[in-house]
Amino acid sequence: MNYILFDDDRRTQLYPLTMTRSAADLRCGILSIREKWEKRLNVDSIPISTVPYLQSKYGSVSGPAMLINSRWMPDESSLDTIRSLTHNESLYAGDTLLAWRTGNEISLETDPEHRRQITAAHMIDHTYDLFSMNGVELARDFELITSGRHSAHLSKSNTVIGNGPVFIEETAVVEGATINASNGPVYVGHHAEIMEGSLIRGGLALCEGSIIKMGAKIYGPTTIGPHSRVGGEVNNSVILGYSNKGHDGFLGNSVIGEWCNIGADSNTSNLKNNYAEVRLWDYNTGRFAATGKQFCGLIMGDHSKCGINTMFNTGTVVGVSANIFGSGFPRNFIPSFAWGGAAGFSTFQLNKVYEVANVVMERRSVKLGDIDKNILSAVFEMTANYRFWEKK
Repeated sequence: MNYILFDDDRRTQLYPLTMTRSAADLRCGILSIREKWEKRLNVDSIPISTVPYLQSKYGSVSGPAMLINSRWMPDESSLDTIRSLTHNESLYAGDTLLAWRTGNEISLETDPEHRRQITAAHMIDHTYDLFSMNGVELARDFELITSGRHSAHLSKSNTVIGNGPVFIEETAVVEGATINASNGPVYVGHHAEIMEGSLIRGGLALCEGSIIKMGAKIYGPTTIGPHSRVGGEVNNSVILGYSNKGHDGFLGNSVIGEWCNIGADSNTSNLKNNYAEVRLWDYNTGRFAATGKQFCGLIMGDHSKCGINTMFNTGTVVGVSANIFGSGFPRNFIPSFAWGGAAGFSTFQLNKVYEVANVVMERRSVKLGDIDKNILSAVFEMTANYRFWEKK
């Protein structure tokens, strides 16, 4: 059986995070959605079908195959269900296509003839679902990754509280930390490090090559994606990877993309002063929409940065490659390629975006290639209408 993960039209609900990636590469728990399917299906790599400007990042796809919605996070029952699909049969949850066993070349522009319905599926529908569902997914991924394996030994310099599971990969370094796994598992990945004086309350996923710096306070369920650096105070947040929040300051109920940097002493409000429901920018409607959440902090797209002492209001959305600095609270919606802050914005031009991205990525031994540049260029064009200052 060939498997293909596909992006549906609702990927736009996950902007700005899916402006630069398929929904399958969003991380929730320890693993990305694609990694979850690969591990559960026991395959090395699953191709992705997405929108044209992103497809070059993922290569070509062809059928016949089992098509799987890239926003669907699997469990064991999911596998049993899709494996039971017959030739040309599809699986829906409401009006959402979850899976389709195609008999010919793939074409998502036609509707499947034979449909089967299920009542619910574990789907990422909104950006804030990544931190809202993180606890459940962290526990699932922990079991998937660690089942039948033994954790590396924790030295006596650490204090472990509670009877919850803690798993340390052999190449990880953990010294002088206090770890409370009572409320969720703690996973420390390959070549990751928790420095001395850190206070950890699970669940926590510290992914490969990431570092929690001295004296940090991490409240779960939190995921720190690969090759990231985190200090200060973090609560129920997801950092997709390759991003830094290296200093003091608070980040709560937030999702941070890749290649981002949060300046020293920057703070995110995750609760309104009147305790009211948080409203968040909706790219589809072009206005703020209710989230049903009392706690919601910052959603930041790839390659965005903020300077020291930046203050983000509750429910702030920052697009791709924005650079935010200066005193005062910036707007609750900061368009992609914005340069500035509360005092006003200019446009962060593409040639400068490439220069900064080159420097930032080289520090992690990653090259900014032509495919990356083309994606950033496409996002620059598609987000031009949000840069209101360009219209004056």
